[in-house]
Parts: sequence; C-alpha cells; structure tokens
Amino acid sequence: MDPAIRLLRDLVAINSVNPTLVPGAPGEREIADAVAAAMRRSGLDVSVEDAGGGRPNVVGVLEGRIRGRSLMFCGHTDTVGVDGMEDPFTPVERDGRVFGRGAQDMKGGLAAMIDAARLVAERGGPAAGRLIVAAVVDEEHSSIGADALVKTWRADGAGVTEPTDLTNANGQKGFAWVKVEVFGRAAHGSRPAEGRDAILRLGRILVRLEALDRALQAAAPHPLMGTGSLHASIIEGGSELSSYPARAALQLERRTLPAEPESAAASEVQHIVDALVAEDPTFRAHVVPMFSRPAYELGAEHPLPQLLGHALAAIGRRSAPVGVSFWTDAAVLGRSGTPSVLFGPGGAGLHSTEEYVNVADVLICRELLAKLAEGFGSG
Repeated sequence: MDPAIRLLRDLVAINSVNPTLVPGAPGEREIADAVAAAMRRSGLDVSVEDAGGGRPNVVGVLEGRIRGRSLMFCGHTDTVGVDGMEDPFTPVERDGRVFGRGAQDMKGGLAAMIDAARLVAERGGPAAGRLIVAAVVDEEHSSIGADALVKTWRADGAGVTEPTDLTNANGQKGFAWVKVEVFGRAAHGSRPAEGRDAILRLGRILVRLEALDRALQAAAPHPLMGTGSLHASIIEGGSELSSYPARAALQLERRTLPAEPESAAASEVQHIVDALVAEDPTFRAHVVPMFSRPAYELGAEHPLPQLLGHALAAIGRRSAPVGVSFWTDAAVLGRSGTPSVLFGPGGAGLHSTEEYVNVADVLICRELLAKLAEGFGSG
C-alpha cells in the first residue's frame, strides 16, 4: 500500500471530532500524536504546541540545503460530528476511494502534505529555504489552531490542503454570523389589544432579508467567487399556544466577498431594523454581531499560484486559479502575512453521512506538493 494511503487510513481511523461542535468528543490529541510520529519518521524537526485548552497543533520543519524562501503546508486535524454514520472511523477503500469521517475534509489533504514532506526529505530536502508542515486544530469551528499558529510561524507562501478537486484556488469567501432579537409584548391569546406578536414582527425582517439576498445574488459577481449571499439559520420564539410571544430571535449567516468588510452583515441587518422602526415606532429589535471571518484573495501574479499552475499544467490539469465558496484557515494565514493558496484532493460527502476522498487525487496532490516544496525556495 502506498505510504500516503496507509497514513490516510490511519488518520481516518482516529476519532478527532471537534469537542466544541460535539460536547464530549475527544478532539485532536490522539491524531496529533499520530501526525507528530509520522513527521518524525520522515526526518522533520517536530514541535507540539498548545493552541488553547490542551488542544495541540503539530509543526514539523525541514531545512533546505541553502537559504531561500520558506513554504508552509497547513491542514486541520479536527472533523465535524458523525450523527447518522454507521461506522465512521473504519476506513473502507473501494472503487478508488477511501470512505470515512474526515476522509475528504481533510485527512486526505493532511496525508498528502505529510507524505509530500517525506518524499522531499528522502530526496535530500528542499534545494533552498525551508518547508514547514503544520497540522492545526479547530478549523471546523473557530480556528483557534490557525490563530495560535500565526503568532509564531510565518512563511513566504503556504498551501492549505483543503479539498479543491486538484484545482489551484487563490481566493475564498468570508462569513459573518448575526443574531437579531425582536421584542413584542406578552398577553393572553384572547386579548389582541394587549399583545404584540414578536414572531410576526420578526417575519417583517425575514421578508426584507429575503429581498436583500436576491439583490446580493443579482449583483455583478466577483471573477472567482461569485456573489455574496445570506440565509436564515436558526429561529426561535414563543412559549405556548395561547400566549402572544414576547420575544423572537433569528441567527443568520452572510457569505462575504474580499471587498466587503466583516461588519457588512451586521450593518445590513441594522439598516433593516432602522427602516422598520421608522415605519412603526412600536417595533423593537436588537442586532448582535456573533462571529465573523474575512474573505481572502491572493493575487494571481504571486509566485505561489503561478508555480502551482505550472505544475498542474504539466500533468494536463486546469492551471488557471479559481475561487472557492467556503471559508478556510488560508484566510488566517494570508491576513497574518503568509500568502496562501488552497490545493487538495477531490471526493464527496463533506459533513454528510457518506464521505470519501479519491485515492488517485491524494497521490497526485502529494506529488505536486513535493514538487512545489522542492522548487519554491529557490525562486
């Protein structure tokens, strides 16, 4: 069995469900031990670093033969939960695919980048510069691992091995979560003159949010990432059938583009609330920004997407950069001073009950990453 696929199967077999997403889940400690051991076997200088709460990042370093540019590979070790999966941690290989929780998101990319470092080490190390291989925690929730990593580590370029179907992605959307609470007046259901229905009043906001979403998606698209969008995620309110609800709350997500500030979503919702108050002075609502991450784009003229594009073209793959709709740790790295691209194997079933990664893609990804590491430092 190829070493990258053996490592992939070993990683899938480890339960590394994010404990912030699923209380009581084991988190990343066991998989960090396995990753650190694999890096050490490959000759990397390895450190295990607490990202917070005892959740360990693993960083391996391979020095080049002479001074030059530094390159980082970065991937996350956590996964989402496994509800509805029959046997999530038993890796099954069939029809050229490896199935199991995290196989695509993103233990396939993790195995490819670690084994790429092994190949580079066996060939004598990078011709110049240094290779940094980082396996970080918590990307599936709030990226405490990437936030901790960038406090200590920088590179002249980074490849984040999220699943991109072997495309050269140099941009990604951001996101913002916003909560809006609407306040009514509690009353017996038989006394409409005394009650104000917070749920129906929240409906006024929903109508305008739907119109805003249509406008966002009808706007001129970004060349790589399309348009912004929003959706209502969680709604709550009311306590019993025979009472006017005094409160209703909505949590929503807004997907943002590189030109949009992280504050755009909260500002848009506040504008809607202000307009509704102007129309009806009895309307009361409170907008709360919850969490956000910015969009990110690396210019196509940077040497990293150019070198990756040349490597893809050499094997007959699409080489022009693309953008992705999802958010990744590449934005944390990029905004802290490490220009980053996304490149990883393909598959299907992200966050679903049947997840797999393509075996051939993992091997191609490994080879191209090794080639990138061997040449980047000399540029």
